[in-house]
Amino acid sequence: MAKVLFLIRHAESLESGRGQKDKDRILSPTGYQDAPRVGQYLYNQHCRPDIMIASDAERARITALLIAEQLKFERHKILLEEDVYKASVRSLLELINNQKEAYEQVMIIGHNPVVTYLAEYLTRKEIGSMAPCSVARLSCESDNWKGFSEGNVDLLAYITPELVKGNG
Repeated sequence: MAKVLFLIRHAESLESGRGQKDKDRILSPTGYQDAPRVGQYLYNQHCRPDIMIASDAERARITALLIAEQLKFERHKILLEEDVYKASVRSLLELINNQKEAYEQVMIIGHNPVVTYLAEYLTRKEIGSMAPCSVARLSCESDNWKGFSEGNVDLLAYITPELVKGNG
């Protein structure tokens, strides 16, 4: 049975204010519009994650909450991970490879450039820089998450907020 991974870049955020930590950056008004729109689109496309893992940065946390609401995913079940904020391709892949075998769909909300690099590494497809609140929907024909490895994954879709406007 195929495993499906949703790699999501957090929604558009504001630049850091004077003295503000990068982790504390908040979503822009556009980000607050895009995340629910993308979440509704994913719901309509039968996205039903077994687990949602998000960076513990404020912009990723809020993106995850807004998407979860549209997916009817219980907000308190979102896992906030500092490791996703500080991730490398290797550490993010390790996180994916260690997911429970019973999970069929996993969603990770993180940051560029790592989410783009990981999607390109897994699929050997050029995506370019993933736009804010974009989604790489990936699939691997494997019984477990260890099957996700270089070139062993299909890019089912690359979804941007612009593509889903009016299609939610």
